[in-house]
Amino acid sequence: MMSSMSLLLTTTALIGLEMAPDKALATLPIAVIFISVMLSSIPAAMLMERIGRKPAFMFSTLFGMAGGAMATVAILNQNFWLFTCSGILIGMFNAFGNYFRFAAADIVEPALKSKAISAVLLGGVVAAIVGPNLANLTRESIPDAMFAGSYMSIIVLYFIALVTLGFLKLPQHKKFDKKDNANKGRPLLEIVKQPKFIVALLCAMLGYGVMSFVMTATPLAMHAHDHSFSDTSFVISWHVLGMYAPSFFTGHLINRYGVLKIMFVGGLLGLGCVAANLLGNSITHYWIGLTLLGVGWNFLFIGGTTLLTETYRPEERSKTQAVNDFTIFTTVAIASLTAGALQYKFGWQVVNLGVIPLLIVILLSILWLGMNQRRERLMTKG
Repeated sequence: MMSSMSLLLTTTALIGLEMAPDKALATLPIAVIFISVMLSSIPAAMLMERIGRKPAFMFSTLFGMAGGAMATVAILNQNFWLFTCSGILIGMFNAFGNYFRFAAADIVEPALKSKAISAVLLGGVVAAIVGPNLANLTRESIPDAMFAGSYMSIIVLYFIALVTLGFLKLPQHKKFDKKDNANKGRPLLEIVKQPKFIVALLCAMLGYGVMSFVMTATPLAMHAHDHSFSDTSFVISWHVLGMYAPSFFTGHLINRYGVLKIMFVGGLLGLGCVAANLLGNSITHYWIGLTLLGVGWNFLFIGGTTLLTETYRPEERSKTQAVNDFTIFTTVAIASLTAGALQYKFGWQVVNLGVIPLLIVILLSILWLGMNQRRERLMTKG
């Protein structure tokens, strides 16, 4: 899933720029993927609750393969709107795939949750190499249809995911029973009012939104500054590596220093990305900025997911995770949709300046939760 997404992130905005009737719509196809993820997150959670995670995961790969086929046909026919619609199917698969991290976290002891989440996201290390390089190798494989071969290749990636999921072993799924009371556990409002939930959601939501906003605009910005596609592929590859390579140690860092400290560092790295991007337009500036952006996202996303798992009981799992992912990918969809228009109309500096307030909100929310927890500990001791 991550390899196909890194390929899509490298190519989709450029394909959109080539085919869109209005260049401001260049990032619409990638935004549609995230809109589809957002709209599919809750139905995906409901289906997994009903039939179990493994069957639902395997079924969802069919959406991905169909989306890859539709995108290939769209590129061959230079049909921008069909290409955009292919993102709906790809997003549906990703909505299910985003629950891979929860599937891992929910079957281990509480102390191992952050490590389990990190272990799943390590797949992104391979994705950082496979996705952009696969795009580069296959972009001209079909004459007169740039990147059509790349989208054919993601069909193969989704098929590999289907086969791999066949080996997945999870605890036996409890058969769905309407009499089992779908509303068991605390009311959702009570869950989302917890300070931990608020900060977990806010940091994951804004952290992912900032990452998506800057990253989606990057290929367009590099194209505008006359950088080659191989340069763009290089930068995106390092960005994806930054997103996932820290997973080797993020779980250990969280266990050692605490989740809030690691999330705070993630917010600071986001500000470091903005600083690098504002200092220049060379390959080095893009490389440093996007790598810092990736590492910052890793700390915020793994930290936010870990914090979220501390806010619900087993019987509240599905609805809490569904609300979390629905909110996150609503933000990501908006960020992806607006990134292209802002980059096209106002330029790279405005894109970067625009995320600074969001990063400040992240940092302040973490400080607020830290002070709130210290106050609670003092009251308990008193």
